[in-house]
Amino acid sequence: MLFNSFEYLVFLPVVFLLYWFVVNKKLEIQNAFIVVVSYIFYGWWDWRFLILIAITSFASWLSGIWMLHIRQTGENPAVRNKKCKWITAGNIVLNIGILGFFKYYNFFVDNFVEAFGFMGIKLHVSTLRIILPVGISFYTFQALSYSIDVYRDKLKPTKDIIAFFAFVSFFPQLVAGPIERATSLLVQFYHKRTFVYKQAVDGIRQIIWGFFKKMVIADNCSVVVDDIFGNYANYSGSTLVLGALLFSFQIYGDFSGYSDIAIGTAKLFGIELRRNFHYPYFSRNIMEFWRRWHISLNTWFLDYIYIPLGGSREGRYKHIRNILLVFFLSGLWHGAAWTFIVWGLYYGLLFIPLVLLGVRVDTKVPQFKNIGSILGAFMIVMFGWIIFRAENMMVAMGYLQHMFDKSLFHIPKAAGINNVFAILSLFFILILLSIEWMNRGNSFGLDLKHVPNNFLRYSIYTFILFAIYFFGADSSSFIYFQF
Repeated sequence: MLFNSFEYLVFLPVVFLLYWFVVNKKLEIQNAFIVVVSYIFYGWWDWRFLILIAITSFASWLSGIWMLHIRQTGENPAVRNKKCKWITAGNIVLNIGILGFFKYYNFFVDNFVEAFGFMGIKLHVSTLRIILPVGISFYTFQALSYSIDVYRDKLKPTKDIIAFFAFVSFFPQLVAGPIERATSLLVQFYHKRTFVYKQAVDGIRQIIWGFFKKMVIADNCSVVVDDIFGNYANYSGSTLVLGALLFSFQIYGDFSGYSDIAIGTAKLFGIELRRNFHYPYFSRNIMEFWRRWHISLNTWFLDYIYIPLGGSREGRYKHIRNILLVFFLSGLWHGAAWTFIVWGLYYGLLFIPLVLLGVRVDTKVPQFKNIGSILGAFMIVMFGWIIFRAENMMVAMGYLQHMFDKSLFHIPKAAGINNVFAILSLFFILILLSIEWMNRGNSFGLDLKHVPNNFLRYSIYTFILFAIYFFGADSSSFIYFQF
């Protein structure tokens, strides 16, 4: 079920009313209701894949129960720890195996056959018509974090299977994050939620801002982007720059818009989700960008891959290895294509000099004096998005080659009606940047509580709603559903 669909516009208020006025008497019923509506939400797309969520949830919950039982025995601590290690490893293999089969089987088979083809050996290995379950990478990583945290003794395993299933399947963030940790989300299902008016109003503001970014920014940009990337050889270099610029804001509006809607929706149900974007296009260098973009995934790789491998503690060589491995896995996480892998390594190679030079992330709010470094970082990010968006590496290289010919200095021009969409998109991008710059110290762009002038504040709210209603493009799926 899409957030920007008619079905969801009916689903959300019905679920909200039932949640607060019918099933709010007992915690167990409240949590069970969350599980049921979350499975309805996901099953609306394809009910057959509900079994995968159930398997992931049950296996991860059972691993915790099993480790709890072992730790309560009188065995030697070293023996207990070894058994818990094997249980955790088994759960990881099971869940990564499911993820790998559905997401990467065809990719590895195709490349295996192609590799032997280069050596003159023809293999006849058939790929499968596998449908990628929506959001499988997100809920798999979320469930795995629980099992690993229990093994590390950072979290007590839960016996409450309903609360655990609610944690894994919570519908606002089920298919595109944020990727939550049990230490922050699961524990919220241990306590009965009560309606807080200010929290709900704040959630509505964030939902509206998310719809603005998705429907007004991302979906309008996509009309021009699809045409330019699909016919890049027919356009001037300057138009290809325009295509890259608009895709940069398309993917930001699409993905961060989803996160805003998810976080805002969770607030309506008394649940707080972690922040997933922190104004990434105001970053002053690439290191800062990765601290501000898809925060829940990047911190997951930091905590469960980078630090366990030694981080920066075991010498320069291993430090560089760990950085490249994390960015390689980050690229691979995004999809079974060489473009994603190269995109990940692109950032890894950019990251290494900053780390070796001892560059630190500036935690202060960016100021206008930083505009030069902000623009420089954005240009580097924009080039990376060309690789990310391209259908394959040949298209990515062709796009970059055409972009840097002498037509780079021509006036950019899209085809026909797409010129209108381009101008409209650029106008609303300026609105987006203006509002986010004004509120860059707050949790999200439309968080205007600090604005003392009521007329100004409500004028902005009215304008955003007006833009969504009159300029919101036809509903489309979210880009990160495919990951």
